Amino acid sequence: MAVPREEPGWPRRGTSSEPPPVSAPGCRMALSSEHFGAILGRNVKITLKCGVFQGVLQHVNPDRSLLLRTVKNLETGRSAPGAKMFFGHEIVNVELLDEPGSGKGTATLSECTSAVEGNTEADTDGWADCGSRSSPCISLESQLRAWNSLKKHLSGKEEEENVEYTVVDCFQQKFGSAVLHLKQQCVVSVAAEGVNLCRHGKLSWLQIATKRRIFLFDIFLLGPQAFKNGLQMVLEDRSILKVMHDCRWISDCLSHQYGVLLSNVFDTQVADVLQFSMTTGGFLPHRICTLQECLMQHLKISSRSVALMKCRQQMAWENPDIWFLRPFPPSLLKTLALKAMYLLPLRSSLMDKLMSDLTALVDNYVNAFRDRSGDRLGSTKPTCMELPEELHQLADFQKLRRKKAVEDYKMNENGLLIRPAMELKEKKDGNQR
Repeated sequence: MAVPREEPGWPRRGTSSEPPPVSAPGCRMALSSEHFGAILGRNVKITLKCGVFQGVLQHVNPDRSLLLRTVKNLETGRSAPGAKMFFGHEIVNVELLDEPGSGKGTATLSECTSAVEGNTEADTDGWADCGSRSSPCISLESQLRAWNSLKKHLSGKEEEENVEYTVVDCFQQKFGSAVLHLKQQCVVSVAAEGVNLCRHGKLSWLQIATKRRIFLFDIFLLGPQAFKNGLQMVLEDRSILKVMHDCRWISDCLSHQYGVLLSNVFDTQVADVLQFSMTTGGFLPHRICTLQECLMQHLKISSRSVALMKCRQQMAWENPDIWFLRPFPPSLLKTLALKAMYLLPLRSSLMDKLMSDLTALVDNYVNAFRDRSGDRLGSTKPTCMELPEELHQLADFQKLRRKKAVEDYKMNENGLLIRPAMELKEKKDGNQR
């Protein structure tokens, strides 16, 4: 991919960060590490290829994208709620407004990202390959639509169970302790959210849960450095089991965009198909199940709670800009946390069902001799390797299950059992439908 041209207002990487003196309003000023702390919370004016905006600087990413709050479009005069992200490859110029000590002038912000998170030697590929890791600037109109959609879908909704989680959106405070906790685990659950999650999409959130903690990593703000600073080590560690649901998409995204190769994964979607095959005597279903369906079937979670999760997920699919709202709506943060939290007990439930035949056969093995007459022991030699009659029961299990499956399910032209979708419906007039 071609490296984007150098834009005005952004210095070439590797150049000196020594700030030139500011002699008059409007002259250029480079900012080194000691200046960076004073920049946050300041009013800035950003000139893009597509417009001019003003707002309060809230965060600067190593990939040279900026997060502003109280954003105003200077061309239309319209303001937007919440925060707005401006991507580095779209920025033409950035100016500080009302520079202290220099009057009511402006100064160009040219090297603020060199001091971000101590990442003075950030990978240039992370910036050059902005096409795969960044999406176009989010318009004010899109953010307004996202907020309105959120209010409409959540109005009058009952809340599901409470869940505690930790949002990790910067490196200084929570990131290190979160990664350290994850490295000490044997089993974690992993989920992800974003737009078109694959090598061509945009990852916004990565949720990782343990038995005691749930971490919501804001990849939209942390950027690729989040994986280099520890998440890659966790996701590639073969001694840590990662529980996921349909890992294909996130695996493709992590591999091609961040160089992360997932390993040691327990996929609940695959386990659900295997469990279906076991219960039907070897038949396969004609389709796979969603996470919501698996939660209802295997964890017996109420359809109301699952419907709330589905409703919010559907809302995000209809308006993808919601994933880029900052600050992110607490109700959706809760949904992200629940998704990661449920994966761990879902794995346990599926494992119990997958091991049910083994458990039953072993129980028969335990009682094979001790509950019968001792006369039988004389005709059985310890060195006999013939298949015991107790294990022949497995064939009987499968025969009975196949017979029942043919009665309970319809079959398509490919010989696959037609698995009906589970309907997720909420309470209406106080009655569960």
